[in-house]
Amino acid sequence: MNDLHITTIQTKLHWENPDANRAMLEENMAGIIDSTDVIVLPEMFTTGFSMNAENLAEPMNFHTMKWMRAMASKNNALILGSVIIKENNKFYNRLIWMEPDGIFKTYDKRHLFRMADEDKSYAAGQSKLISEWRGWKICPLVCYDLRFPVFSRNTYDTTINSLAYDVLVYVANWPAARSNHWQTLLQARAIENLSYVVGVNRTGVDGNQNKYEGHSSVIDPMGIIIYDREQDEEVITHTLKADVLKNWREKFPAWRDADRFNIEL
Repeated sequence: MNDLHITTIQTKLHWENPDANRAMLEENMAGIIDSTDVIVLPEMFTTGFSMNAENLAEPMNFHTMKWMRAMASKNNALILGSVIIKENNKFYNRLIWMEPDGIFKTYDKRHLFRMADEDKSYAAGQSKLISEWRGWKICPLVCYDLRFPVFSRNTYDTTINSLAYDVLVYVANWPAARSNHWQTLLQARAIENLSYVVGVNRTGVDGNQNKYEGHSSVIDPMGIIIYDREQDEEVITHTLKADVLKNWREKFPAWRDADRFNIEL
């Protein structure tokens, strides 16, 4: 298991304008200097956090999926980010896991933000995605999922004889009004799950006049904040250290005392 290089893109988003957002993010990725393994985009990166699903949703294998394939191939990196997808006459806030060779996986946001009527516009996901990339097991989740620790709990997987994942990734449009919750909960998720946590949030103001402060973050398995960027737009590559993860899990194996449980979905 080698170190993992992960690039976070914290940026403003053009409201409900997929073409402009794809062009902007492509330019951002063109500026990545260091070699990277993973590129993380915000939640609903083509539109901003919009409930206008009827007009903005794309089918699978349409413009954004093709764009993600091209960007993953060009950068030789896994790309993670969520978009509005229509499938079987339902709308989903769907995270796309896109690999350089075009292989992709999906995770539909499980916890829908009812305070913005997301639950009335979108269908909830029914399963969690954990997959391996370049020796690291990654669990990507979306925004409001951060508030539900049971769903994200890192359990011991007997089939692989280790914890289920090594890094938890949250993509978000988390508003400034509750920025302290975002920061606190990201740190808590790292501590309780003995894993790295990466959170990517947007900045700026959306079409509903919601303000976003960013605070995209990288936190190590001990809960130490490696990176936290407020307000500024920034594309930066971080190194997640394999030995830090391994040594802490061996030195402080709290996972051995974790409760066993099943989640009803």
